[in-house]
Amino acid sequence: MNVYLDYAASSPLLDDVLERMLPVLREGFGNADSLHAYGRKAAEYITDARDGIAALLGVLPSEVYFTSGGTEADQWAVRCMGKGSALLSPIEHAAALSALPLREKGGRVCTVGRDGIVRKTDLEGTMSEGDGLVCVMAVNNETGSRQPVSELADAAHAHGAYFFSDCVQAACSQDLKEIAAVCDGISLSAHKIGGPKGVGALIVKKGVPLRPLIAGGEQERGLRGGTLNVAGIVGFFCALENAVKKRELFCAHTLALRTLFEEKLTALLGHGIVIDGENRAPNISHITFLDGGEALLNLLDLKGVAASGGAACSAHAALPSHVLTAMGRTEGEAKRGVRFSFGMQTTEAETLFAAETVAACLGIDKKA
Repeated sequence: MNVYLDYAASSPLLDDVLERMLPVLREGFGNADSLHAYGRKAAEYITDARDGIAALLGVLPSEVYFTSGGTEADQWAVRCMGKGSALLSPIEHAAALSALPLREKGGRVCTVGRDGIVRKTDLEGTMSEGDGLVCVMAVNNETGSRQPVSELADAAHAHGAYFFSDCVQAACSQDLKEIAAVCDGISLSAHKIGGPKGVGALIVKKGVPLRPLIAGGEQERGLRGGTLNVAGIVGFFCALENAVKKRELFCAHTLALRTLFEEKLTALLGHGIVIDGENRAPNISHITFLDGGEALLNLLDLKGVAASGGAACSAHAALPSHVLTAMGRTEGEAKRGVRFSFGMQTTEAETLFAAETVAACLGIDKKA
């Protein structure tokens, strides 16, 4: 049996999304900035998708900027949104953290609890007079910990700063309209929710200062140069529409599987595991093994189970997880974490097989 438990890294393209994209790939090949009929047709596809995404998020269409994905959207926000310096949580995606030194006024990171939750006091104890932007992701991509976005946004606004939240990992399980309502900006990525790779969005509220990250054209109201990915944007809209519509079903399904997985692992391995993070999104299980970690991932792959050591973009670096070290774990512990993430396509049989395979890879009898 082959089991895919890395939905947090990327999810399969949904059939409905592909069907929506195919006519655009065949007929919508025109450049959306061209004035002829082919260009107008491409522009129509984009306008419909932008309007639809805006309605799903409860924002204005003019506040939706299409990007090449979550990394670009995070970089754009951290480097170019608001004024002054920026304050980030230490558990942000590397896309956001790596952009901090590139911001004109620089910035800092705050602290986080051992449970993986950023609290209002963590921000208030670190903010300085020059901070114009605060960034805390809605759902951590490694532990799945859900952050108190509304409370943190209030703290940023009370300080006179804008608040940005990376919602890339939150889109399948959280109420995005509710999150967008309290934020000045959010980021999204299509391939985390059954859409195509290479497309995402940065949402920035009207009136919030935003400088271009990519110059070179008048696309996206002069703020993001580059010919738009028409079919990808259409697929993104379809995937987001599906995620919003089926959010409760997704949460119930993945929570049941994650609970089954963790209960089975606990029965097999006892005190040999630590389940990381609190207040978690239902689809992510990050586990630190007292034995195993880097070698475990390779063994699991050989036996047909796909998981990851954390963020997929850092999978080839033999470094401890910056998220776990920020939570107070040792470097050794931060190298022994494995993320298992579930999707709508995951079955109960696959979940049990994965748990038993983990135990077998660690030398534990699966019947124990």
